[in-house]
Amino acid sequence: MNETRANAITAASPGGAPRILVVEDESALSLLLGYNLEAEGYVVERVERGDEAELRLEEAAPDLVILDWMLPGVSGLEICRRLRAREATRTLPVIMLTARGEEGERVRGLSVGADDYVVKPFSVPELMARVRALLRRARPERVATKLAAGDIELDRETRRVRRAGRDIHLGPTEFRLLEYLMEKPGRVFARSQLLDSVWGFSAEIDERTVDVHIGRLRKALAQRGEEDPIRTVRGAGYAFDETFGRG
Repeated sequence: MNETRANAITAASPGGAPRILVVEDESALSLLLGYNLEAEGYVVERVERGDEAELRLEEAAPDLVILDWMLPGVSGLEICRRLRAREATRTLPVIMLTARGEEGERVRGLSVGADDYVVKPFSVPELMARVRALLRRARPERVATKLAAGDIELDRETRRVRRAGRDIHLGPTEFRLLEYLMEKPGRVFARSQLLDSVWGFSAEIDERTVDVHIGRLRKALAQRGEEDPIRTVRGAGYAFDETFGRG
């Protein structure tokens, strides 16, 4: 049994979390996608061959498929065509990944039934946003549009943050940082993890940039001297305090 099969999840996902199948033959990219999707709370299965993906899809359909165009065994294009031909998977959300950026190729990918099309190299945060948007359209009950802790509320759809009823004005990076931390209260994220997930794996910036933006986020959230919801773990990173608002 290979590693991807050993890590396969075929049962219903715990807590009703959406299940995502990643079909990508570049091991490093597959691992990166799996890591970031799991950090968002999804249950992830990864396979590297098109024919293996076909078997997994016949056994148990996930909530969404991230599908590479060029695969060993069966191409991603052919898999998408077959998914749309079967009644059980006709509306299954599919995001296609490819190095092909020409307009004609994008049209071809969409014409076989892909819901979205992402050209490599891409921004991981952008892909995560596309995943959320597709899941929200396909199964709105499976994706929370609002996050709340104590007196802080974050609305993903309106991109607004409120604390104690007043608007908190955040830049796009601070918003993504807060969103990412609030999704996993108590979990400590290293600066390198935050760089990969919030800025994207291809970003060429220093880890100290994370400290700068965390500082800005803290200042915005605690303008009136309120409790700081972000916890610094020395030598490890940052976390959204899981006890925030409980006292």
